[in-house]
Amino acid sequence: MKLTVEQDAALDDIEVHIRCPRIDSRVQRIIGAAEMEGHKFAAFVDGYLRLINPADVLYAETVDGKTFLYTTSAVLESSLSLSDIESDSTTSEFVRANRTTLVNLSHVVGLRPYLGARLEMVLDNDEHLIASRQFAPLIKKHIGL
Repeated sequence: MKLTVEQDAALDDIEVHIRCPRIDSRVQRIIGAAEMEGHKFAAFVDGYLRLINPADVLYAETVDGKTFLYTTSAVLESSLSLSDIESDSTTSEFVRANRTTLVNLSHVVGLRPYLGARLEMVLDNDEHLIASRQFAPLIKKHIGL
């Protein structure tokens, strides 16, 4: 991959141009990361509303009808549903791991097969998540396997 950065004081905002022979999973991840810049999730921790960068979220999970966002330093409650996060075009790095969990693929540092055609994922904070056999093929496809 070749990266070129040009500084132009006449521009009002950042412009991103991607030139590629074909749009593959690597290009889609670059697009997703660029789209996530500046986008924020609203979530609550200790009664306070916080805005957090989606890139900081390791995974999102629904427990007893409530959605929780997990970062390396906090667990926050969000009013968003997993479907809201999943359908948001700026969060393309989030993929379904199982019925109650979305994982941010940019934080996955390891994968291995698990019992029953499932997939074990290791996150960059050493936490392990299990993808169901229904969603394991989608995860593999997203990362280019």
